[in-house]
Amino acid sequence: MTIRLNRRQALLGATAISLTAAGCGTSRPAPPEPSGPFRHGVASGEPDATSVVLWTAITEDGGGERGVEVARDEGFTDIVFEQFETITYIRMNPVTTVKILATGLEPGTTYFYRFRFNGEHSPVGRTRTLPEGDTGQYRVAVCSCSNYPAGYFNAYAELAARDEIDLVLHLGDYIYEYGMGGYATDDAEDMDRVPVPAHECLTQADYAARHALYKSDPDLQAAHGAKPWFIMWDDHEVANDAWAGGAENHNPDNGEGAYSDRRAGALRAFHDWNPTREPEDMIGTARRIEIGNLATIALTESRHTARTEQLTFDSFPIPADSEDTPENRALVSQWLDEVVGDPSREMLGAAQIAEIADLFAASREDGKPWQILGGQVLLGRVTMPNYVEVLPGWLKWLVRRRDDLAWDYVQRSRFESPFSFDSWDGYPAERERLYAALRDACGQFVAIAGDTHNFWTCDLRDDTGDRLGFEFGTTSITSPSPFEAVPAPGVHFGRITEANNDEILHHEPYAKGFMVLTLAPEAIETEFVEVSTIKKRGYTPATESRWRVSRGDGGMEIEAV
Repeated sequence: MTIRLNRRQALLGATAISLTAAGCGTSRPAPPEPSGPFRHGVASGEPDATSVVLWTAITEDGGGERGVEVARDEGFTDIVFEQFETITYIRMNPVTTVKILATGLEPGTTYFYRFRFNGEHSPVGRTRTLPEGDTGQYRVAVCSCSNYPAGYFNAYAELAARDEIDLVLHLGDYIYEYGMGGYATDDAEDMDRVPVPAHECLTQADYAARHALYKSDPDLQAAHGAKPWFIMWDDHEVANDAWAGGAENHNPDNGEGAYSDRRAGALRAFHDWNPTREPEDMIGTARRIEIGNLATIALTESRHTARTEQLTFDSFPIPADSEDTPENRALVSQWLDEVVGDPSREMLGAAQIAEIADLFAASREDGKPWQILGGQVLLGRVTMPNYVEVLPGWLKWLVRRRDDLAWDYVQRSRFESPFSFDSWDGYPAERERLYAALRDACGQFVAIAGDTHNFWTCDLRDDTGDRLGFEFGTTSITSPSPFEAVPAPGVHFGRITEANNDEILHHEPYAKGFMVLTLAPEAIETEFVEVSTIKKRGYTPATESRWRVSRGDGGMEIEAV
């Protein structure tokens, strides 16, 4: 999701005044241009207890012998798996992607791997199989929203440097489809991070070139080479605000062709350029991750299987500048109940909800203490604060004077509307069905999400007020927050959100980074990790906050630590 008012600009960012954070940290030199056949690095992904997918790309592939070696040691004296083949090409291929499933491995074991092409070795990667049985502690990094032209991938560099991390979950927006001049490209030329291709991605070749650009980044290469990843798409791997039959950022009448063709090409490129196990239809449903006897994680597919088209503020029942009267509030309330709350609106669909419920029920029966729902968009309810009441007068004057669309958003906030209709707040009836299914399956659960470019801690409650568990939302690697460009010194939008939403325990709208979940039998501890800047290569890491979820006599409890 790209949050914006006029479908191209970030919320309130069109006020034309921005605040740029000062750069911090020690500068790192720009990396040298890579050479040789392995210019896009190596990656591993989707491990289970005995196998893992290994990936690389070969540049200027004119054929010959290629393959991979897996060893217990970095010196490759104890090789446990190898697979090679000889390929003959009639002409030179610019880049060929290679995926190999390494099998026959042992649970919970660290391995080293390297590819070989005509006698030349790739960089050495490090991976790890999932554990089985007794697992005292396991650490999972969670990230999302990595926008190449928006800034340097300092958060990936920090992720790679943390040896204690066992697994990385990327919850979506691994790439962005926009071209130069589009979303978040204002500083791209100055940072030498112009998107390739320069136009918006539409074809499989376009998406493949965009993935290749991302994989050329040294910090992303380091993060992939250091840990195994699970990568689940959100919308921008195809187009903004994707749903089962289309996307907001797709116009078939404007030369962009059939959406089904665009999506098929985008997903083909996604699987070609990532260490994934490919479902037969390239989409699949929930991904299952079993962490020994500690946890079961389900990664949802929330875009292409069942999602109903998103509602927008264009369908709001009254003009934004309408008077705040009981009659107008009643109209908005009715619209929220009958239109937004229409029971036919779906995000996951009944089949996927049942699949996840069965998975969590089996996990609970096996005695695992934690069931974790890995979604793309926020489950927690976030109602817009009444910005007309809570913002200082000078800021309201500035917004009103400089941008009509931003002022419309501020005025609309008077009517207790959700912050976003692309999140679960746009699908409240199915959220209740999901809650009911998971309550029956496992009682309470922990949710994780990306998408918003902000950090969140949410106390998840159903319509009756009963607690379902807690949710942690990760900020972006680089994508701009909708609050960043608001010229509001002394105004912290996170504290305003918290004060006006019972389910929101913590909202940090300015940080860039990722989060680390430390799983243990007695608790899950979440660390929100931030980097000081994305506008230069030097940075300083910090912990924005920590949260601990444990089980008490009355169910799950949470505390800031």
